[in-house]
This record gives sequence, C-alpha cells and structure tokens, in this order.
Amino acid sequence: MKSSRSATARTYDFPRPAVTVDVALFRPTAPGTHVRLELLLIRRDLPPFRGDWALPGGFVRENEDLPEAAGRELEEEAGLKQVVLYQVGAVGTPGRDPRGHTVTVLFVGLSRNPGVLSAGGDATSADWFVVDELPKLAFDHAVLVTAARASLRERVEDIRFLQDLLPAEFTLAELQGLTEAVLGTELDVRNFRRKVREAVVATGGVRREGAHRPAQLFRFARGKSRR
Repeated sequence: MKSSRSATARTYDFPRPAVTVDVALFRPTAPGTHVRLELLLIRRDLPPFRGDWALPGGFVRENEDLPEAAGRELEEEAGLKQVVLYQVGAVGTPGRDPRGHTVTVLFVGLSRNPGVLSAGGDATSADWFVVDELPKLAFDHAVLVTAARASLRERVEDIRFLQDLLPAEFTLAELQGLTEAVLGTELDVRNFRRKVREAVVATGGVRREGAHRPAQLFRFARGKSRR
C-alpha cells in the first residue's frame, strides 16, 4: 500500500467513505392505557431530498467522537440537549446516499420529556410523528427506523428499561400501555402481569380514574435496566 507522509498526517491511496450519524429519538404520549409512540423528524433544508422529512443527523466532523456528533446534530437541528442515546449499529449500503458512499451510525433514544423543539442548522422544522403514521422519509431512513424500533423491542424485554418514562408510582395498566406502545402490539393482561411481578412493588396507594374501581399503584423494584 502506497502512502504519502507529512508532518501532521498520513494519507493512503484508497477511497474513504464519509461517515454520518442519524438519531432515532422516540417519546411516548401521556401515560395511560392507550399510549402511542412518537418519532422525532426534521424537514431537510438542503439537497438531496430537500423539503423531505428525515431523522436528525449529519456528517461527523474531523476528530469528533460519534456520541458527540449525535448529540450535536440533535441540538443543532431540533434544539434538544442532554438526551440519553445509545448506539445501535452502522449501515453502509452502497447507494444509500446519492452524494457518495456514506456510512451512517445509528443512535436511538427513548425519552419521556425530551424538551421543546427548535429547528435549526440543516432543518427548516422539527416535529413528532406517530410511528405508525410516518411520512415518506429521505435516504434509507425508513430502514433505520425499522432497526431502531427492533432495538427498542429487544431492550424492553427488561421492563426496567421503561422506568424513566413513568411517574414514580404507576398502575399496571399504565405500564402495560407503555410496553405495548414500544412493542407495537397488544399483550395479554394476565401474562403481562405475571412477567413483571418481580420487577415492581406495590406501594399501598391507589388511584381512582373515572367510574372505574381504584387501581393499585406500583413502583419499580430496586435495580437498573441495561439501558
């Protein structure tokens, strides 16, 4: 392999793909038995796909770490700061970006109250969309969203993954509603309660909702999820 050396850098004679980060940030609607999951999207202000909706993201800067890049893009394009994100994986399918061979690293977050949206940078607007009612997305972001949702489903196998998305005390119906929103499917009540009984503790309190009988309140038992 040939190379040329300078005092500050070494350059190799082979193609180097660009690197981007994309962020799939989800939030649940208000706690209850009919929770829906929403995804943050931004409307692009630059070609390609100008005017289309996309995940927040962009190119990684030189000497910038990947988590830093994801946080920076989320703040620049949506005005959100200090959101907890985790890295899911990388996608580098040739042709996924018409500007050239680009590898993107996908980050995912699930936050109860991420903050007030404020579009900027390469975005003209930012908004939340119900995950089952998304508009057409730029690039291969529909594929990235599918991967992000699969990651959430895997993590919610540890029910404590949801503990930061609920009030300190909650009903089992609220916990089940949130779980169903993340999984995208309805769950059998008896099986669900059997599965989570070791992860929650009754507080002794109750909550009355409408004409229904008071519902028992619970909190999560000690222990932290692998989030």
